Amino acid sequence: MAQTMKAAIFIEPGRIILGEKPVPDVGPLDALIRITTTTICGTDIHILKGEYPVASGLTIGHEPVGVIEKLGSAVQGYHEGQRVIAGAITPSGYSNASLSGCGAQCGGAHGHGWKPLGGWRFGNTIDGAQAEYLLVPDAMANLAPIPDGLSDEQVLMCPDILSTGFSGAESGRIRIGDTVAVFAQGPIGLCATAGARLMGAARIIAVESLPERAEIACAMGADHVVDFSKVDPVDEIRRITDGRGVDVAIEALGLQETFEAALRVLRPGGTLSSLGVYSSDLRIPLDAFSAGLGDNRIVTTLCPGGKERMRRLMEIIASGRVDTGSLVTHRFGLDDIETAYDLFGHQRDGVLKVAIHP
Repeated sequence: MAQTMKAAIFIEPGRIILGEKPVPDVGPLDALIRITTTTICGTDIHILKGEYPVASGLTIGHEPVGVIEKLGSAVQGYHEGQRVIAGAITPSGYSNASLSGCGAQCGGAHGHGWKPLGGWRFGNTIDGAQAEYLLVPDAMANLAPIPDGLSDEQVLMCPDILSTGFSGAESGRIRIGDTVAVFAQGPIGLCATAGARLMGAARIIAVESLPERAEIACAMGADHVVDFSKVDPVDEIRRITDGRGVDVAIEALGLQETFEAALRVLRPGGTLSSLGVYSSDLRIPLDAFSAGLGDNRIVTTLCPGGKERMRRLMEIIASGRVDTGSLVTHRFGLDDIETAYDLFGHQRDGVLKVAIHP
């Protein structure tokens, strides 16, 4: 086995390069996986732009699909050569956060305490997945075997995008018969639309201006698409709902404008489920918030991770109830990662998600 590997390395804001790094050493509870497919996330673009701080020299990426290359001495229940995924969020399984039922906020396995985005380690606090090899911590809590018959690209959305989008619907507590609005139909918004349908929404209103994304939104379960470039989305959603408003609004972009619009379309007692990554302070307008007297809920969610979450998502893919194949629009080798970042960061050529094959 080689001693070094290629990796996408964050240098400074505006600069991620393809470089060389040592292949990681494997601790007792770790697993080393050889990456066969990964991708670039919108959060990686926040890192590239300097909107989210990470250390210089860090390998980026948090959506791994691969094959177990080497197991730690204490890891049981897996074998080398097994195809696996790991979630973008890697809870230890035995932290206070994990044992309290919120593994997404698990601040690390070794007593480091809680921190914001605690469970997100790949490409945040430890080296990530845009490389030839990835060290997965707490492997027994995080490695999920890929069912026979599923391709890399079929499960590629499970570690982050699918888990995050579905969690927007789950946190919103959508009920059978609900009307739901989903603001922005990027990869996460599209998965939130699919999640809303699975949760039993009777009517799903997607807000999107790009025709190709609107088309996929309809395939994912949207009943109406509101083009915000042509109409005021708040007025149009009020019209569609006969002035009632929506039971749940999912914000999947991370902008003041969409957050505020999501708040304004809620019925009294409705829920705003926020999935966006915000890079500046949010304002809550007095009227949209009913001066704090509207019985509304605002809930935020960090992508659920861990092997059981991954298993459930892959079961949904295998069942045929959700097809994420249309989300992968471009494919690159790891050697072309800088080109892939340029394409994805500038949202050219109708890109939704890129598949990176080391």
